[in-house]
Amino acid sequence: MPLSRRALVSTLPAAALAAMALPLRAAATGGTAGGGATGAAHTRLIENTVAAFAGTPDVGARPEVRAKLASIATTARSRLTAMDRAGQGELFQGIPLGTSDPNLVTSYQYLYEIALATRTPEGGTPSGPAGDTGVQRRVIDGLIWLHEHYYGDQSKGYYGNWFTWEIGISTHVSKMLALLADELAAYRSELAATYVASMDAYLRNGKDGDVDLDSRFHTGANLADITTNRVLQGAVLGDDARITKAVADQLTVLATIDPYDLRHGVTDGFYADGSFIQHASVAYTGSYGRGLLTRVVQTIKMLDGTGYTADDRLVRVAQGWVVDGFAPLIFEGWLMEIVKGRGVSRPATGYADTAEVVEAVVDLSAHATGADATALKGYVAYLRQTSKATLDPSAFVSPVSIAAYADILADSSIPAGDLGPAERHVAFNAMGRTVHRRPGYAFALARSSSRISRYEYMSGENLMPWFQGDGAHHLYLSGQDQTQAFGIDYLTTVPPHRLAGVTAPVETRRTVPELYGTLWYDNPERGFTSSSEAQNTYVYFPRSTHPFSGGAALGPYGVAGFVQSDDVAYAAKQSGGLPDDFVVYRDADATKSWFLFDDEIVVLAAGVGDTAGRAVTTTLDTRIAAPSDTLALTGRLRGGAPWSGTGTAPLEWLRYANATRAASVGYVFLDGPPPTVTLDTVTRSRRAVRLSNPDLPVTKQLFAVTVERSANAPHTSMAYALVPNATEHRLGAYARRPLTVLANTTRLQAVVHRGLRITALNAFTPGTHRAGRLWVRGPGSVLLRERQDGTVAIAVSDPTTERDTVPVVIRGRRMRAVAADDGVRVGRVPGGTRIVITTRHAYGRSFTATLR
Repeated sequence: MPLSRRALVSTLPAAALAAMALPLRAAATGGTAGGGATGAAHTRLIENTVAAFAGTPDVGARPEVRAKLASIATTARSRLTAMDRAGQGELFQGIPLGTSDPNLVTSYQYLYEIALATRTPEGGTPSGPAGDTGVQRRVIDGLIWLHEHYYGDQSKGYYGNWFTWEIGISTHVSKMLALLADELAAYRSELAATYVASMDAYLRNGKDGDVDLDSRFHTGANLADITTNRVLQGAVLGDDARITKAVADQLTVLATIDPYDLRHGVTDGFYADGSFIQHASVAYTGSYGRGLLTRVVQTIKMLDGTGYTADDRLVRVAQGWVVDGFAPLIFEGWLMEIVKGRGVSRPATGYADTAEVVEAVVDLSAHATGADATALKGYVAYLRQTSKATLDPSAFVSPVSIAAYADILADSSIPAGDLGPAERHVAFNAMGRTVHRRPGYAFALARSSSRISRYEYMSGENLMPWFQGDGAHHLYLSGQDQTQAFGIDYLTTVPPHRLAGVTAPVETRRTVPELYGTLWYDNPERGFTSSSEAQNTYVYFPRSTHPFSGGAALGPYGVAGFVQSDDVAYAAKQSGGLPDDFVVYRDADATKSWFLFDDEIVVLAAGVGDTAGRAVTTTLDTRIAAPSDTLALTGRLRGGAPWSGTGTAPLEWLRYANATRAASVGYVFLDGPPPTVTLDTVTRSRRAVRLSNPDLPVTKQLFAVTVERSANAPHTSMAYALVPNATEHRLGAYARRPLTVLANTTRLQAVVHRGLRITALNAFTPGTHRAGRLWVRGPGSVLLRERQDGTVAIAVSDPTTERDTVPVVIRGRRMRAVAADDGVRVGRVPGGTRIVITTRHAYGRSFTATLR
C-alpha cells in the first residue's frame, strides 16, 4: 500500500515545503540563460515540457500512440484551415474578437494546437505539420497579431472572466513559448519577453506582476495553474529567480489545510481526511481537484532532473491525494458527482473524468519507487478491469503517458488492485461528503452546512442546483454503466426538487439568467460584480446556516447527520442586508440521519415540513432508465397483501427492478406516512441545466418513491432503508425486524442493527440524550459495536466542529480501554463507563476506542 497522505502530512511542515525548492536559489543568476548548471536546468525543463506534451521519437514510434499523434495532426490541419479562412477581426474563421474573452482564449488555444503538432516526433504525423518551421512562424505571427490588436493593451483587456486573463490565455501562451523556444529565438527573439511582461501585467489579483498568496484568486488549482505557467516562462527567459519563486509558490498547495491555522487565509486544498475544497467552501475533488493533481504531476515531469525540487516529497504528496482523496470517489471507473461543483452539468463526466486521474496516476507511478510504484500501477490496471466504459488513452494529454499506460496493462506481473478495501466507509467531513462502499454498490451523500456550500452555480453552468447539498445521494450499483443511471442525463431529467434523498418545497424557481438576464446578479453599487465576494457568497456558492453536518466512522460502518437550513442569502435578505431586487428562496425543514451498514442504508428524517406552509416533497430515491428498459415495481403492504405498480399505499417494502440492466433496489418502510410511487416518461433538453450544452433532448423513464406533504400539513417524521441489489425474499426478511428505530426526533435519531450488534445515533441539541445503552450530552455522532470477542468498539465525532469535548456514557458493566485514540479518556461512573472525547480543533473527525 502506498504511503497514506494522513501519515505523510505530519512530515511536511511549512518550512519543509519551502526547503523543497531551495537547491538552485543560491545558484540563481536572476537573468539570462547561459552557461553553468542553471542554463542546463532551463534547457532540461523545456525539453521535459516538449516531451510531456508532444512526445519523444521513441514514443512516437509506438503503435499505441499513433491515434493520439494523428488526432493532434488532424486538429492542427483543421485550425490552419480556419486560419486561412479568417475574416475581418478574426484570427480563425468563426471566432470574432474584440468583445468576447472566450473567443480570445479559444484563438490562443487554436494556436497552441497548431504549435503542438509541429513538435510531435518526426514521422509520427504523416501529412501533418510536424517539424514545419513555416507553420511555426505562422503561429508566431498569430501571437504577434493577437498581442498587437487584442491583448497587448492592458487598458482594453481584462473584460469578462478574470480566469481568462490570469490563467486561460497564459496557459496556452506559456506552453507555446516552450514548444517554439528555438524558432522564437531565431525569428522573433523579443516576443517571449514581450508576452511575459503582458502576462505579468494581467495578474491583477496578484502583487507586482507575480503571485499573491494572500489573494483569494491565487489558491488551490488556480495557484497551480499560474505557477506552472510561470515556471515555463522562467525557463524560456532563462530567469532562474522566476522559476524558483514559482516552484516555491506551487509547493504551498501541498500543505494540508488546517482550518485552525490557515496560511494566507487559504481554505482551498486538501484536508487531513482527504477532502478537497476550492472556492473557499465547495466540495471539488472531481473538477478543480483533478486540475490540481494534473498540474502538480505535470510539474513533477517538467522539473525531473532539473534540481528544482530537493527530493521525492512532491511525488509522495500527490500519491497521498490519489489514495485518500480520489480513490474512494471512483467506483468501477466512475468519478462521483458529489464533488464536481458546477461541472456536474457538463456532458463529458463520470468515466471521462476518471481518465484524467488515470493519466496522473500513470505518470506518478513512473516517479514512485518500490511498493508505491507497484500499487499505483496496480490501481491503473484495476480501474481498467472494473470500469464499465473503455478508457480511451488517446484522451490523455501526453503521448508519453499513453505509452506508459500500455506498458502497465501489458505487464502481467502487476497485480490489479484498488487503493482501499472493497468494504469501507469514508467520511469526508471537511467537505460535507460521505462515501460508503461495498462490493455490490457505492452510496455517495452530499451535505451542506455553515462551512460548506449547498451547491455551485457559475457561468451558466448548473442552472438548477438548489438542493444538491441538501442530503442528495447517488446509489451506484455494481456492474452497471453509470451513464445510463446518473451523469448528465440524471441531472437533466430529474426535477431539481426530486433529487434522490432531498426534502424540498413544491414551488417554481427561476435560474440566475432567468432572474436577472445575465449570468450573475449585476449591481456594482452594492458590491455585486461578476467575480466579487458578494457574488460568490450569495449567488455562486452560498453556504447553509446550520453547523450540524458530519458523522462518525467505525471501520467499514458509519453514521452521518444533517440539519437542513436556509442559505446565507435568504438569511441576509431577511435582515435587510441585500438589495430589494435580489431574489432568495427559503428551504424546507428537515433533520436527517444516515446509518450505513452492509446490506442497507437506514435513513431517519424528523421535523419534515415547511414553516411557511408550502407543500413539501421528500424523495426517498429517484432512478432513471432508458425508454426501452423493462421495469417492474413490486411490494407488500403492511397488512401482508402483495402490491405492484404505482400510487400511494401503506407499504412495508417496495422493489424496483430493471430487468434489462439486471439492477434492483429495495425500500423498507420502517415508519412514517404512506409513500408514493411514480413512474413517468420524461423528455428534457440538456441545455436546461447548462447554457452551453447542446440542445439535445433526453428521454428517460423516471422512477421515484416519495413522501408528499400537502400545504400547511403538520411536520412529520419517517424512517426507511435503502437496500441495494435486493430480492423480494430478502426484503421480506425485514419483517423479522433486524432494524429497530430507537428515536426519531429533531433532538435525537438512533437505530439498532441486531445482526451487526451496532447501535448508532446522532444527537442534535444540547442536553442529555439516551438511546439503548448510550447516553450522550450535547450534539454528537456515536457508533457502538459489540463484538463477538467480548470487546466493544466505539466511534464519536462532533459534526458541528464547535465543541471542545463530547461526553458519552455506555450503560452496563464497567469497562476499561484496550486501545484508544489520543484525546479519548475512559473512566467509570455508577452503572457504566464514561468516555470523554476531546474534539476541540478536530474538524469533525472520528475518535475511536476499544473497550473490554
